Amino acid sequence: MPAQRPTAGEVTRFRTVGPQHMDEVAARYGMSHSALETVRAVSRVLPFRVNDYVLSELIDWHRVPEDPIFQLVFPQHGMLRAEDEKLLVDLARARAPKREIAAEVRRIRAGLNPHPSGQMELNVPSLADDALEGIQHKYRETVLYFPQQGQTCHSYCTYCFRWAQFIGDADLRFAAPGPERLVEYLRCHPAVSDVLFTGGDPMVMSTERLRSHLEPVLSVETVRTVRIGTKAVAYWPQRFVSDADADDLLRLFEQVVASGRTLAVMAHFSHPRELETATARRALGRVRATGAVVYCQAPLIAHVNDDARTWAELWRAELSAGAVPYYMFVERDTGPRHYFEVPLTKGLEIFRTAYSKLPGLARTVRGPVMSATPGKVLVDGVEETSEGRFFQLRMVQARDPDLVGRPFRARWSPTAAWMDHLELDPSAPADIAAAFAGTSRRPMAGVTE
Repeated sequence: MPAQRPTAGEVTRFRTVGPQHMDEVAARYGMSHSALETVRAVSRVLPFRVNDYVLSELIDWHRVPEDPIFQLVFPQHGMLRAEDEKLLVDLARARAPKREIAAEVRRIRAGLNPHPSGQMELNVPSLADDALEGIQHKYRETVLYFPQQGQTCHSYCTYCFRWAQFIGDADLRFAAPGPERLVEYLRCHPAVSDVLFTGGDPMVMSTERLRSHLEPVLSVETVRTVRIGTKAVAYWPQRFVSDADADDLLRLFEQVVASGRTLAVMAHFSHPRELETATARRALGRVRATGAVVYCQAPLIAHVNDDARTWAELWRAELSAGAVPYYMFVERDTGPRHYFEVPLTKGLEIFRTAYSKLPGLARTVRGPVMSATPGKVLVDGVEETSEGRFFQLRMVQARDPDLVGRPFRARWSPTAAWMDHLELDPSAPADIAAAFAGTSRRPMAGVTE
């Protein structure tokens, strides 16, 4: 019989659990031998990390494997192509040489589009012709900063589009050793008003380490908003409540606010259960008491939150906690996308149904939104014309600021789940069509339209 979930708040010591601990997890919570084999095989390709708080307080072990949090953090059968998963299982059973297994893992990873939307080629800025490590600049007003010591997480999401950050390949990793070059870049680009600390998760750093990266940014007067992208409130809310330096962290937040900046905590919540524990609610309350604003975002993902009731509950829970529902994203075209992706037409219906059940203050949320190469594309609706059915689309953010807010359309498809599944209508403005010119239409894997 699986173990009962302990009372919320029992777990206070942070301990990570990985593939090497699976026998312990199976003994404590109950997992089949085949499930263990799947975790061990898939986690050779995709990163797997969880902690005792998630295991004991978020997963409902009576509902495994269908439980949404279990799907969210544990590698599952079907995330890799069947032949690739079987090959890795067979190699493990045969005790194949590590070199042979590593070669197959590299081959499989290369086919999973580890850095989508031109992140490596288009987003990395430079100074004096030197590419800047650990920095991305895609949109005029916003720079992303990846502090080296923050390139891990308290637990890993199986859908994470930054999975390549966590597999130990330096060539695929964004990481800045320090903020010096960032500050230099910001002084040369006064149009940048927002800096997003991201990863990984900056909240895995000690407060002292985070301060060393953050304080220098406050010396740049043109930076008016500091954003921190984090899943810590969901996966380790003790970071803001009972960790040894939790109070120091909140004082750092207060310092940012006192400097006259907006401090925006970009909290990732994938399921309403992540907001149910007393520790999570207390963490949000303590963060908000510093003057920080909490914005909430997550992708729509099959097996975890692909129904309107879940999203309505999630957005209501966020509003109740004083946070701002911000984005429903479309699962990005990387990693095990075939396992998680939801057709745009279904995603649009989920969004609209959930949205209709919200009070006005929660209708700040936007979605479904694709973070594609040219920018963020909002799926606004479906229109019927004498020429057929079309998705109504709009750029809500773009590399080229002139595209922002501009509507266009693409031919409707019942199976399309990303921009490269769509055919733009010939009526699309020339500059928008040019921005998507490198996105050739292709059918979904295994689907004939």
